[in-house]
Amino acid sequence: MAKKEATNPKKAAVKGGDYDASSITVLEGLEPVRKRPGMYIGTTGPDGLHHLIWEIFDNSRDEAMGGFADDIEVALLPDGYVRVVDNGRGIPVGIHPKTKVSALETIMTTLHAGGKFGGEDSGYKVSGGLHGVGASVVNALSEHTKVLVHKDGSVHMQEYEIGKAKAKVKVVGKTTHQGSIVMFKPDVTIFKDGITWNWEKIVAHLRQQAYLVKGTRIAIIDAREAGKVDTDGVWYLRELGLEVPSMSFFFAGGLRSLIGFYNKHQTPAHKNIFYVDQPDGDVAVEVAFQYTDDITPRLIAFANNTYNPEHGTHVTGFKTALTRTLNTYGRSAGILKESEENFTGDDVLEGITAVVSVKMPEIQFEGQTKGKLGSVEAQGAVASVFGAALASFMEENPDDARAIVNKVLLALKARKAAKAAKDSVLRKGALEGMTLPGKLADCQSKDASESELFIVEGDSAGGSAKMGRDRRIQAILPLRGKILNIERARLDKMLASEQIKNLVIALGTAIGDIFDITKLRYHTIIIATDADVDGAHIRTLLLTLLYRHFRPIIDGGFIYIAQPPLYKIKRGKEVHYAYSDDEKFRIIGPDEGIVVDEDETGEEPLEENEEGSEEATEAVTSKKSTKVSIQRYKGLGEMNPSELWETTMDPGNRVLKRVTVEDGAEADRIFDILMGNDVASRKSFIQSNAKMANLDL
Repeated sequence: MAKKEATNPKKAAVKGGDYDASSITVLEGLEPVRKRPGMYIGTTGPDGLHHLIWEIFDNSRDEAMGGFADDIEVALLPDGYVRVVDNGRGIPVGIHPKTKVSALETIMTTLHAGGKFGGEDSGYKVSGGLHGVGASVVNALSEHTKVLVHKDGSVHMQEYEIGKAKAKVKVVGKTTHQGSIVMFKPDVTIFKDGITWNWEKIVAHLRQQAYLVKGTRIAIIDAREAGKVDTDGVWYLRELGLEVPSMSFFFAGGLRSLIGFYNKHQTPAHKNIFYVDQPDGDVAVEVAFQYTDDITPRLIAFANNTYNPEHGTHVTGFKTALTRTLNTYGRSAGILKESEENFTGDDVLEGITAVVSVKMPEIQFEGQTKGKLGSVEAQGAVASVFGAALASFMEENPDDARAIVNKVLLALKARKAAKAAKDSVLRKGALEGMTLPGKLADCQSKDASESELFIVEGDSAGGSAKMGRDRRIQAILPLRGKILNIERARLDKMLASEQIKNLVIALGTAIGDIFDITKLRYHTIIIATDADVDGAHIRTLLLTLLYRHFRPIIDGGFIYIAQPPLYKIKRGKEVHYAYSDDEKFRIIGPDEGIVVDEDETGEEPLEENEEGSEEATEAVTSKKSTKVSIQRYKGLGEMNPSELWETTMDPGNRVLKRVTVEDGAEADRIFDILMGNDVASRKSFIQSNAKMANLDL
């Protein structure tokens, strides 16, 4: 009989031994960064990889913000290296009084060490960095880093491997330049997806920063395919005259130029772009805006040049001053009649493109991501500076002022019409006992967290989906043809569309100012359209609707794109589904020995499916004479219910793509181009990206 072990509650609490002081792990230096990189850069995927560039670039940008630099260059080099150069003051290289080593080594190898903590005495009155971890985190997550500081006539150099200095800082030459060069190669053991830089992503980020630091030249060079690039003794890489892709940005107009860029594909509602750049105490306020003939508001916010997608106190101050000033002017000019109600915050935002930027010491953000500004003083500063400047602008530019107020007045009248239409829809729903659309085959579950809604293209696919689904958790809403393009449509016109109204009621959240995401009836919403041009167009129309009017549903991660297979492959008794041509060839084997079998009938054979319809298939034979039948699916309606369930609807087997928004401003711009009224821009976009299209016509 086996001996029964005594149970010790204290030992049972820690599997495998005692839990005492010796069990506590102390991570020294930069070890915490390598142990938990996600805490410092968010992710070790592509976003985290690019965050390394932003961290080093931000140090150079902060030099420019302080007026100490006006030329920054970012270069992508072979073997995954990145090189960032600025003509600022140069990183301090003297011995630090506390660490007893060079200040350069302290900055590069110590967390929470930097020149951005002590206000003006620290060297930075305003900066985007708060925690002093940028350069050291990049160093910790790089297999090799090299820093060259050109300062006071000498070049100081130090190299690092995985965050540790290889030797002390040393002087390696003389120079006439002033500034810093940081070159690093990310560690592939941390970034396991590989070191792949996204040129478009980097260009977009640096372009935006160039608008925010007016008068600063920001260049980017892609020298990844240039072979061996000898950077020793080279200041800016452009001095080498390499024939490689490069871009350079310089905007003297600041945010005024940025508004022009955002409105490139819009029709302005007034001629002059409003712009103010003025301090209020310690808070520097910079605001620019222009109304367009669009109905979608675009508000872009920055604090110390850090993008704030969730806005914050500075945007609250902007909205308050904008509403108050336009109401005051509208009344005094007689445009807003006594019988009409005041403009609301939604009225004054319709069709506006605005950028609000503040720069201030001791800045406070809500959360770790700096997505929302929390500094209370920013609200009053923006409201004061912007409100006074806008009042003066409207007095000095009466034509622009009248155009702006008339634009907002149109929005007020449209809001009333949309409210009447929306109330009519809700009222009708209430009279019918909130009945769901007749086209909707709802699921049995009332638990939104497990419920799924499939939005499918056409009655044929809808029929198969209804028969093949899991009725307990899966609902089906078929669409008939293409829905209304809502990019320029107001709410009343949208709700006049039966298909859009059905979708709104099915989602359960309502729409407009009474939208409530807590009432969402399905937490998995899947767009399932055919793999052809029409299917792609329908998908784009649906995404436009969801992005413009149901953005919180996208941000919540509830929207998915179905990925149905392109081929059904039968090899003997085996059945496989292929989602791409490459996968098809992997399944049927190499090209050698595979031929089209047309001997029996003189044409490609036809195969009858379970619904009784005939679908074209391609029969091939291998060297072993095993017949392989390939069926190409043109649409979901060609699948019988069991096939649709097995490939596209079964949670255990299906492939879905989640819809996310990485860059709201860029998403706005693309929707403007693809779904707006600017035909020339859309044509140019299609021509520029034609080679990327994979169309089955």
